[in-house]
Amino acid sequence: MREYSPDLTPQWKRPKPVPEVPADTDLVVEVAGTDFCGAVVACEAGTVTLEDRFGKRRVFPLEPRGFLLEGAVVTLTRPSRAPAAPLRTASGSVAVPGARARVARAGRIYVEGRHDAELVERVWGDDLRIEGVVVEYLEGVDDLPAVVADFAPTADARLGVLVDHLVPGSKESRIAASVTSSDVLIVGHPYVDVWQAVKPSALGIAAWPVIPPGQDWKTGVCRALGWPENTGAAWQHVLSRVRSYKDLEPVLLGRVEELIDFVTAQGVSAK
Repeated sequence: MREYSPDLTPQWKRPKPVPEVPADTDLVVEVAGTDFCGAVVACEAGTVTLEDRFGKRRVFPLEPRGFLLEGAVVTLTRPSRAPAAPLRTASGSVAVPGARARVARAGRIYVEGRHDAELVERVWGDDLRIEGVVVEYLEGVDDLPAVVADFAPTADARLGVLVDHLVPGSKESRIAASVTSSDVLIVGHPYVDVWQAVKPSALGIAAWPVIPPGQDWKTGVCRALGWPENTGAAWQHVLSRVRSYKDLEPVLLGRVEELIDFVTAQGVSAK
């Protein structure tokens, strides 16, 4: 018979027990000792698969005290039932049901106009609230250097700016080049207006019409497509046809994700 060997480790040296949490689908955890944070998409014997907000998946062992849940150390266990497919936000990231909006960060994302802000909110709104990112609009970029100076960005309060028609030789590109702070990121898309970032297929048209220089672009689009010349109503129609990131051109998707990454970079504090 095996002799009983008591644990003589002092009580104060013994690791404190931590909660055991089932690795249910969409549970968002951080891997202890790393900066990887993701939602559970699969859990098999001895391992759990996590997917981060960019769709990157990694497999981790179900080790005791191996994860953080809302900042607290936990041990993940295999759930009693197989996980279902994860829910997605309009941006394609993993949804976090019931998650509270984060307190707003000191950093901001600026876009040119109200339509840009509404489009960003429609696709990335859920992500922005979880990350605590506020989006504001400028009503044009002519005064961008003064706006940046007034904002006074720092490493803990970064500023991201999305600019329309940011192409070589344009007025917008010259203004953007005048801002040199390392705590400001200015990116843009090549379209005259953010309307063009919506795929024509989402609207049931073959392509966005080409409007000759000198005409108001939005009014020209309405005329060319046979829409009433009410640009406000036309925009609401365009916006209503955007249901997810799949309805937007990739060039805009990449730029907005880049701005979110910049203002939420590790080490940038919340306000």
